[in-house]
Amino acid sequence: MEVEQGIDRERIADVESVIAPHVRRTPVLDFDGIVLKLELMQHAGSFKTRGAFANMLLRDVPAAGVVAASGGNHGAAVAYAAMRLRIPAKIFVPSISSPMKIERIRSYGAQLEIGGERYADALAASEAWITQSGAMPVHAFDQRETLLGQGTLGSEISEQIPGLDTVLVAVGGGGLIGGIAAWFEGRVKVVAVEPEGAPTLAMALEAGEPVDAPTGSIAADSLAPRRVGELMFPIAQRFVDRVVLVPDEAIAQAQHALWHGATIVAEPGGAAAYAAIVSGAYRPAAGERVCVVVSGGNSAAVSL
Repeated sequence: MEVEQGIDRERIADVESVIAPHVRRTPVLDFDGIVLKLELMQHAGSFKTRGAFANMLLRDVPAAGVVAASGGNHGAAVAYAAMRLRIPAKIFVPSISSPMKIERIRSYGAQLEIGGERYADALAASEAWITQSGAMPVHAFDQRETLLGQGTLGSEISEQIPGLDTVLVAVGGGGLIGGIAAWFEGRVKVVAVEPEGAPTLAMALEAGEPVDAPTGSIAADSLAPRRVGELMFPIAQRFVDRVVLVPDEAIAQAQHALWHGATIVAEPGGAAAYAAIVSGAYRPAAGERVCVVVSGGNSAAVSL
């Protein structure tokens, strides 16, 4: 079954061959009966690097370069890809972005603008810059190439984990789960995990369309863009099995468990999917083969 906008298995496979020389094939780890996909080990510290390279390699980049709005991870990914491809980049982030993410962006040589309190503020500033400069926007989640790039993570998971039943994926704007769900097309159960304070997909599915949601959570810098993307939403309606919500306390507990159990330093957004297991919001059935995507590791420290 083909989904809207040409975001499907065939096109994801094509994009995988294009970006493969530029991204890492990240490992998986068996952890207390759950398989972790360690995408925090990706270049620039998160899955966002896949979509960043897909945009710059598949689209015609103008001389003015690229521009991105980000809570932090997407900005770091765009800055990294631009550095590797020798493309000028300007990144807009809100004040809630973590110092580590800001430092990553700067270390890759991109121009950085910090302003506003939330992702939506950074997005508005980036749109003004696009009009002024003619730079190419690289959207964090609501862009066809972004979704196709993130979908390559689903392809890797399917190759690395035989007999897989279920994938748990944290959701902010929905680029990652949209790409993964488009890859699996219902062959594997895809479960969305969101903070209770930022239920973007849960509210969208209830309303039947993307709607504004609260943006409060310890994972707000990566999982609170106000609303999910228009492109991913029909994919989620068709192929996402359910949404489970987790409290901030469970996200912190998941970070703690990953650190003490496997020496994995996951940021709050990166640990959110595992929080569904820790909190019992998702309880695997007997014999169910479950993969949890640990999507980002741009965190300075984990509370011990």
